[in-house]
Order: sequence, then structure tokens, then C-alpha cells
Amino acid sequence: MSRIGKKPIKIPSGVKVEIRDGRLEVEGKTAKLSSPIPTGIRFELNGDTLTAIRESDEKPYPAFHGLARALAANCVHGVTEGFKKELDLIGIGYKAEAKPKAVTLSLGYSHPIEFPIPPGISVKVEKQNRNIQNYVATITVSGPDKQVVGQVAADIRSLRRPDAYKGKGLRYANEAVRLKAGKKGA
Repeated sequence: MSRIGKKPIKIPSGVKVEIRDGRLEVEGKTAKLSSPIPTGIRFELNGDTLTAIRESDEKPYPAFHGLARALAANCVHGVTEGFKKELDLIGIGYKAEAKPKAVTLSLGYSHPIEFPIPPGISVKVEKQNRNIQNYVATITVSGPDKQVVGQVAADIRSLRRPDAYKGKGLRYANEAVRLKAGKKGA
């Protein structure tokens, strides 16, 4: 039995949920999202609760049960509160500047990198109180779709991963970077 799949999803006021041929469409104040419904899974809307029900207990359906419920819960959370990921920029001489449709990053290469921001995603660059050596700024990626927010944050991080010796680069705010020992001199 899927414990996650059995949990009902509470629909807050102001959120509209529609179940249409293989898709679950969720509309709220901030956005409109849709999620696919896997075969063998159906949703029932009773008042302000949404429940995922699987047709049988055969092999692929228990996994799809939890997946469908998680995707639906992410849609509901996304249209009400949204998701965000924070990246810390660490390194002397590194810079980040947010523009309306792109982020300009100076990451120690011979040229600045212009990273385009997809529609529906917002990026802010700000200095916060972090006690990390050579801390420059925090880049906050936010939006209603959890998958797109995570992918944009991963793409930005891949531009300059944390260095194994000094820890310079882009890292997630809660990421612990293990530093290697440098050369041992005589």
C-alpha cells in the first residue's frame, strides 16, 4: 500500500481543481498548472479534499499511486505558495546581477555568462547574512512549478560547481561542501 498515495490533499479556498481526460488542472491566484494522471489512477474531488484512488494492486499501480498524489499535491502547493531554491555564490571576484529576462554571472571565466530565465520563473540576487568565507550573494529562484524551479537552479549551479579545494562556486544554500586537503609542504 502506498502511504503517500492514500493521504488526501486539502484544497485551500481560491483554488480550482478540474479533472479532465488524463490531466489534473489546478488554478490559483498566482498560476495555472496541470499534471498528468497515470493509467490505473483516478482522482475524486469531495468538497475541499482531493483523493487519489488506484484501480488495482497489481505491480506498477502502487508506485503510480504515490507519484500521482505527489504531483497533484505539488500543483496545489505551487499555485498557492510557490516553490523556491536558494543558491550561494562564493568566490572573490564573482558577481551576479538579475535582469528582467536573464541573470548575468561573472564566475571567473574570460567572459560573463548570460543565463536566460524561462517564463513563469523569477530570480532575485541579494546579499544575506551567511558566515561562509568569501560569500558574495544568494541567488533565489522561485516559481509555481517545482520541476522547473529545480531544473533552473540545477542549470545555474552547473555553470560553476563548488571547487573541491577552496569551495568557490555556486552551491545550494543548505549544501555542505567537503573540502579536500591541499598540498602538504615540508
